[in-house]
Amino acid sequence: MDFALSADQIAIQDAARAFAEGQLAPNSARWDETRHFPVDVMREAAQLGFAGIYVNEDVGGTGLSRLDASIIFEALSYGDVPTAAYLTIHNMASWMIDRFGSDDLRQRYLPRLTTMELIASYCLTEPGSGSDAANMRTSARLDGDHYVLNGGKAFISGGGVSDVYVVMARTGGDGAKGVSAFVVEKGAPGLTFGANERKMGWNSQPTAQVNFDDCRVPVANRIGQEGEGFRFAMMGLDGGRLNIASCSLGGAQLALDTAKAYLETRNQFGKPLKDFQALQFKLADMATELEAARLMVRRAAHALDNKDPQATKLCAMAKRFATDAGFQVANDALQLHGGYGYLQDYPLERIVRDLRVHQILEGTNEIMRVIIAREIFRQ
Repeated sequence: MDFALSADQIAIQDAARAFAEGQLAPNSARWDETRHFPVDVMREAAQLGFAGIYVNEDVGGTGLSRLDASIIFEALSYGDVPTAAYLTIHNMASWMIDRFGSDDLRQRYLPRLTTMELIASYCLTEPGSGSDAANMRTSARLDGDHYVLNGGKAFISGGGVSDVYVVMARTGGDGAKGVSAFVVEKGAPGLTFGANERKMGWNSQPTAQVNFDDCRVPVANRIGQEGEGFRFAMMGLDGGRLNIASCSLGGAQLALDTAKAYLETRNQFGKPLKDFQALQFKLADMATELEAARLMVRRAAHALDNKDPQATKLCAMAKRFATDAGFQVANDALQLHGGYGYLQDYPLERIVRDLRVHQILEGTNEIMRVIIAREIFRQ
């Protein structure tokens, strides 16, 4: 068991860190304040291969591993959490088309998705079915060489802006086996969007409801066979959970580094804060939790890459632990700054706001516990 990164992985990490330092970090506060969606900067990231990380090379992907992706997303989120997080969503949607779509579907969309000429969104959650995703009500009725979609999806990152929507909709009976997956293009008749949601964090990416009113989608845009969509969506979420956990690692690492620098320079009661043992212990615990989270995420990524039968359980464990730990580290870093941590002049309040949603999306951390317990009893 080797915990060191390979020379190639170090090079990938260095490239992602350099991009984060040069293109993301200097703009993060402004993007948050102005709610700017940095599509141009994401397209620059795509030129480095970060828009199709584990998509096959024949359609423009980089063909890297899930562990490589985790390393990249952690490095990018050190510069800006919401932008890195959006790239994880784009990658997940692109992977579903690559992994399960027909060759025609792959060739039509992926060369433009891997360059981010087209931007992708993932549409699973509905207003009436969040954690109970298999109980979705969005329907897809076959009508000749098209499906007619009716219903709506909620909390969709990129809603109204993205060009391509990977949508799960019901083609059959109740439950998971009645769900199929489709690629829906922006501009399709009957596709509309709600207003941009006003959120606590992730302000630099749009979030909106996606609505289908007799929306016609070609049969050729179905991903895989009827009834396979929910399985595809869950397989996508195994990797998606690792990706969002990796974003928590990057954001929390920035918070930890910021707190360390503050303890070294701030003086109270005649000495630097770093000389107070209580604060030393707090920083030590933060660093330990973050390192444990990183190990769990990389262990789960290795399992997913190697098709370990425990991969789903390990991904849920890593997502639960890393997103909880990441938020706590960021919150503790804010507390160490006292009143200054609450000011927008420092990055801590923004990191706390951005990391909080990681405990909710890609399956809430309560649902992660459900998955873990289910897998324990199954084994």
